[in-house]
Amino acid sequence: MLGGTRSGKSRFAGRRAAALGGNEVTYVATARRGYAELERRIAAHRRARPAVWMTVETGSDLAQTLAAVTAGHVVLLDSLTLWVAACLDEGVDVRSAWAAAEAELAARERPVIVVSDEVGLGVIPANELARRFCDEIGELHQRIAAQASTVAFMVAGLPVVVKGTL
Repeated sequence: MLGGTRSGKSRFAGRRAAALGGNEVTYVATARRGYAELERRIAAHRRARPAVWMTVETGSDLAQTLAAVTAGHVVLLDSLTLWVAACLDEGVDVRSAWAAAEAELAARERPVIVVSDEVGLGVIPANELARRFCDEIGELHQRIAAQASTVAFMVAGLPVVVKGTL
């Protein structure tokens, strides 16, 4: 599930997860706590999803987190964007860390929904770290989309199917 900020991607992904998994959903949260504005967003996301869903928070150790997710649960990973930012901040090699996470995801029997911001539609950032972030997330998007059965791009709360069917 790709889209810009406030495009409705998390809301739509939540509805898809509920339709696919009912109460058997694990929400993998990648937001890092400690910033007041982000804490408000985290609280809003928590209120929006069913209380019966499992929620696990992760840092750059996404593979380890995914390995501990209950078998048989649909996984909703929200968001890849924040996970890549955490990896870069911690000096973790994004591609290696994703390869490990990808192996865990491939072993799952139930659907996996990945939410991420499409950041490559604007101007090229002026600083090196921001350009690296755009490059890393863009490469991951391509890698994930190639393996995914369905890819949707959210625009103004509406899904535009890029690959497969919803």
